[in-house]
Amino acid sequence: MKDKKEFYNVLTALDGQPCEEYQQLEGDFDFTRYVAKCSKISFEEDADYPVFTVRIPQTIAEIPEYLFDTPVRRTAVEDMLLRKLAANIESLARYDRNGVARKHILSVSPNQKILPRNALQLTKEYIEVRLQIILPVRDMVVDGEYQASVDGDMAKQIFFEDLPEVVSNSLLFCNLDGKEADEFVNCMEDADRLRQFLGASGQVCFVADGAQLPRISGMDIPDYERFVPLQVGEEMITDVDVPHAGSVRGFGIPTGLTLILGESNGGRVDLMDAIAQGIYNHVPGDGRESIVTVADAVGVRSEVGRSIQQVDISPFVNEMADGADVASYSSANAGSFTSQAASTVEALEVGARVLLFDEHTSSSTFLSADTRVQSLITESSRNTLAARARQMVDELGVSIIVAGSSLVAEYIPIADKILKIENFKISDITEEAKALEIIAPSLQEGDTVNIASMLSRSRWVMPSSIDPSIGREDLVIDADDGCFLQFGRSIVDMDAVTQLADEDQLRTIGYVLYYAKLRYMDEGYPIREILDLVDRDLSNEGLNALSRDVRGDLARPRRYEVAAALNRLPAFRVSHVTE
Repeated sequence: MKDKKEFYNVLTALDGQPCEEYQQLEGDFDFTRYVAKCSKISFEEDADYPVFTVRIPQTIAEIPEYLFDTPVRRTAVEDMLLRKLAANIESLARYDRNGVARKHILSVSPNQKILPRNALQLTKEYIEVRLQIILPVRDMVVDGEYQASVDGDMAKQIFFEDLPEVVSNSLLFCNLDGKEADEFVNCMEDADRLRQFLGASGQVCFVADGAQLPRISGMDIPDYERFVPLQVGEEMITDVDVPHAGSVRGFGIPTGLTLILGESNGGRVDLMDAIAQGIYNHVPGDGRESIVTVADAVGVRSEVGRSIQQVDISPFVNEMADGADVASYSSANAGSFTSQAASTVEALEVGARVLLFDEHTSSSTFLSADTRVQSLITESSRNTLAARARQMVDELGVSIIVAGSSLVAEYIPIADKILKIENFKISDITEEAKALEIIAPSLQEGDTVNIASMLSRSRWVMPSSIDPSIGREDLVIDADDGCFLQFGRSIVDMDAVTQLADEDQLRTIGYVLYYAKLRYMDEGYPIREILDLVDRDLSNEGLNALSRDVRGDLARPRRYEVAAALNRLPAFRVSHVTE
């Protein structure tokens, strides 16, 4: 292994040389307090910036072991260190003549949600962080033409001033606020304890009294009204003990069928979004730290235009006007009703235990029908969610949360719990609502669908349809704005899959699909078992098992979002379906 003096001498010798000579920086270099390593440097067109792995021994970093003595606490402290790293890198940005910040060191910058990532790994022996470094070049004239060459002086500044400063200020515990670190880790551990409480108490979500809900239901909202505290009726309050905050006051949503009534601008949409995002832990100060949802809750939306491949939507449709097989329905351009029906079945297929629906993002004809006129419509071939929901809860053991104001009356006679939210205050109105004379929804005459046996059907992937290649490039995967995944020649629109946390998760989904193709699709496993095997591998081997190249921009996705991407992949084909 070379030392930092040799690294300095290499940069001195490279100054003014063609930029391809930067490849001499490949290898391991000992910078005394840490080791920097780069395995690949390329200046080919469309090549990524090189990734440098920086490993600091714990004898230098001295991160207290109690901060990461459990998997939950480890994820929290890794996330906190990444945030410190990103903030310190940002502080080193230099502004050009146009006022644009220029950074030579790039790292993952987490958002409000705490995720397992591969950008930073913390062990008892070391901290390892993966950074992209933009190697500086200057233009020089050779034979009357501009040619990029190594800017050795700037490279020395990056590697001998900026990088040591970032590492020291971000990853050495002596330069961190110990109290802040404790609070960050303890906050996540409290959220995890709340999630454990849900499983033990037969509930699917806990919402703390006074939780700050980000407003998403209105436009042109002043900044001082962006976050609104949720008030919980005293009759609903329960106290839950957690290790560090002591006792958290709030209410729990039980298993079964729950209806939330309220206008979209009164907090209903904002609460439903917070419940959907409660599958993740949030950073201290976010306001949603104590809004916690079980990990297998899936929000289901209508999605006009999405593709569907051989999904059994027979619980919701008896027959299609074009004669399509509803037990194995396919469409390249699904309608409002069929898209939401398919998304519901797809979520259940891969193990979802809680389904979330809001009329704001649902097909009106899928969500419910008017029981007052149902007897007059004799030719209807559809069963709404309202007509099927009670059977799904009772026979499948799943829980359903439905929210709305105009299209949800049919749920009142069949709901286990009915809540009302008005001006961001929530109350229990189950008895009051049940007193209303509302006719319970009914299935279409002659309906004989065995909904439990429907989920015993397995779809098998056609491996050749999972192709991430373009021309000579055998692997082209990229994510854009957290909504679009490029997978080879296909663009997957994930805008309606709102439980994706960020772009890194979406990118990782692409690598998961490719990994699953190489490891399991040719072995003849159905979709559900493939996801089981991938989950096992990621838990045992980590995210780095997904990519043969060194990368630091992967974040672990849930199986439900992986399945959502697979089902929306335009090229995806099902080889066969079995019982």
